[in-house]
Amino acid sequence: MAADDVVIAVTVSNDIVTARQAGLELAAKLGFSLSDRTMIATAISEVARNITSYAGTGEIRLAVQDRDGRRSMVVQAKDMGPGIPDIPRAMEDGFSTGRGLGLGLPGSRRLMDGMVINSEPGQGTLVEMWKWVPTGA
Repeated sequence: MAADDVVIAVTVSNDIVTARQAGLELAAKLGFSLSDRTMIATAISEVARNITSYAGTGEIRLAVQDRDGRRSMVVQAKDMGPGIPDIPRAMEDGFSTGRGLGLGLPGSRRLMDGMVINSEPGQGTLVEMWKWVPTGA
């Protein structure tokens, strides 16, 4: 973990707001446009909501790292919940194991420039997504 990483514990629904706000602040500092900041904050809300809905507790980590050879704002959502048994299915629009609309993960993938999901049933889930920092920022 780098010194400037921001980690937000996610245990209750109010933590979703805290994580979203931290993402907005970092995105603004990095020079993202208002529309990009809104997309990033929405994606953070979705993955943080998944933590409270399915795992109970976890964390959101915000960092600036290299992805695909470009400086990126990276969002990691990590939990030790039940895991995702079928990641390709979970990435389909409209699929949900809960009461949601099934827009969380596929919607977040569309809002960001990249996404990787690692999950093992019973071992939790790590969702990593990123948005490339605007050139000249």
